Amino acid sequence: MNLTTTMGKTLVIAPHPDDEVLGAGGTIARLAAQGNDVYVAVVTWGSPPAFSAETMSKVKAEAEKAHRILGVKETFWLGFPAAALSETAHSALNASLFQLVQSLSPQTLLLPFIGDMHLDHQLTFTSSLVSARPHQQNFPRLLLAYETLSETNWNAPYLTPSFVPNVFIDIADHLDVKMEAMQAFKSQLRPPPHERSIETLRALATLRGATVMTTAAEAFVLVRHVI
Repeated sequence: MNLTTTMGKTLVIAPHPDDEVLGAGGTIARLAAQGNDVYVAVVTWGSPPAFSAETMSKVKAEAEKAHRILGVKETFWLGFPAAALSETAHSALNASLFQLVQSLSPQTLLLPFIGDMHLDHQLTFTSSLVSARPHQQNFPRLLLAYETLSETNWNAPYLTPSFVPNVFIDIADHLDVKMEAMQAFKSQLRPPPHERSIETLRALATLRGATVMTTAAEAFVLVRHVI
């Protein structure tokens, strides 16, 4: 049986808006097309002076458009300070994600990778694990960590965990939808050879796909799977 047919209700946890598209946009589109309910939780929100209200309003509109393209059922904005999770009470993030997981009861969580360079990603991963502890009722059975271009690949080799994928999801039929969703994030896109470019995203999907003999794939690290 194909893995995506058993993933069921899925919650994608994104430290920042666009991480979910970069790391799992094709998987989201595939799951939604198969009739699964897919939710996105955006953990952080930019505030002045680092981020203007105008900028964040634009980013939110872009995210909502991207999520409509992918087929996301609902988006949750948790509102923690962007680039400042390390200065936020960890218990608050734990509680927020725990409450969301309890409310939705997803079968699958898609998470940022623990070895990502950005502290927001690392702390989001850790709190996501707290929210999914298996001693609670209806805990998520499948946890996968996705890769985020310009974060996952910029860690320090041999000093931080390396992204060595062991789960590949074929997105050949949904790659164009992922690209369309990413193009909705106009404020985040950059021209090639920048990693936040459509060309680079497509190249990564091609590389991950070639690893498993398909034309496009997204790669994940399996964190836990309870069968």
